Amino acid sequence: MRDPGYLLRAVFGTWRSYRHRFVPWVALNLARNRRTTRYVPEGCTDKVKSDAEVYSTLVKVFQAFFIGDLSRQTDLLNLLSETTQCVYGRPAAEMIKARAPEDIFQQAEDIMYDCLGFCIGRGPSTISTAGAGVFVCRGRVCKGAVVSMYPGTVYQNYEPIFFQSIGNPFIFRCLDGILIDGNDKGISKSVYRSCSRRDSLGPLILCDATWLTPLPQNPLAVAQYVNNCSNEHDANVCYQEFDVPETLPVELRQYLPNTNYSHDLHGPLRCVILVALRDIDCGEELFSNYFTLVR
Repeated sequence: MRDPGYLLRAVFGTWRSYRHRFVPWVALNLARNRRTTRYVPEGCTDKVKSDAEVYSTLVKVFQAFFIGDLSRQTDLLNLLSETTQCVYGRPAAEMIKARAPEDIFQQAEDIMYDCLGFCIGRGPSTISTAGAGVFVCRGRVCKGAVVSMYPGTVYQNYEPIFFQSIGNPFIFRCLDGILIDGNDKGISKSVYRSCSRRDSLGPLILCDATWLTPLPQNPLAVAQYVNNCSNEHDANVCYQEFDVPETLPVELRQYLPNTNYSHDLHGPLRCVILVALRDIDCGEELFSNYFTLVR
C-alpha cells in the first residue's frame, strides 16, 4: 500500500516548484530574498551599458545577419526605399537559392563571431541539477559586452498569463511588472507563434520565431537557459532591460526574439539582454545575476 504521506509530499514538491510563478506568494516574499528579485534601490540604476550602446550593438549584428542572408530577402528588399536598397545592395542571381536551416544557423554563428568576437550555445550545465546551460563556444567575451537576449512573448502587467505560467520556469519579471515568457514549449510556444504570424505582413516579419527551434537565426536568443548564480558559481553576466526604439530599421525587426501579446499596444518593445560583468573565456558557462547596482 502506498505511503499515505506520498500524495502530500508530491503536492508540496509541486508547490515549491510553482510558487515562484504564483503572484500572491511572490508579493509576500519579495523582501525576503533579494537574490531572486529584480530590485534596484532609489538613486541607482540597472544600466551597466547605456541604451545607445546596446542599440548600436544590436543594429550592427542584425545588419550583418541581414546582409549574410540577402538570398532570402529579395521580396522584402523590393518593398524598401531605393536608399535602403543601396545600403544592402542586391543579391546576385547565383545567391538566390534555398538554403537549409542548418546552413543559415551556421552562418549566423560565424557572423556573430565576426561581429562580437564570440559565440554562445546551449549545453549540459556544470550544475548537475540545472539541466541545460549556456556556454561561450568560441572566442572570448569582454567585460561590458551584450552577451545574449531573453526571447519570448511580452505581457503587460494587466494581461492574462495564468495558464502559460503553470509549471513554467522561464517567465522573467521586469522592474515595472512587465513579464516575458521565454518558454519554447507548450502553450507558451503556441502563443508566441500565433502572435508572430499575426504581426507579419507578407515578407515583412516583425519578430523572430526561429528561437523556438534548435536552429535560431539569431544565436543571441538563448538567455532563458542561462542559470542563476549560486554560492558555488559567481555571476559573470547580469540582466538589463532595454526598450527597442521605433527607429530600428523595419527590415531588422525580423531578428528580434520578442513580440507583444497585445496587438494594439503602442510604444517601444521591451527586451531584456545579458551584459558581461567581467571577461569570460571560451568554455565558461554563463551565470546570471538578477540585479546590478550602478550609482
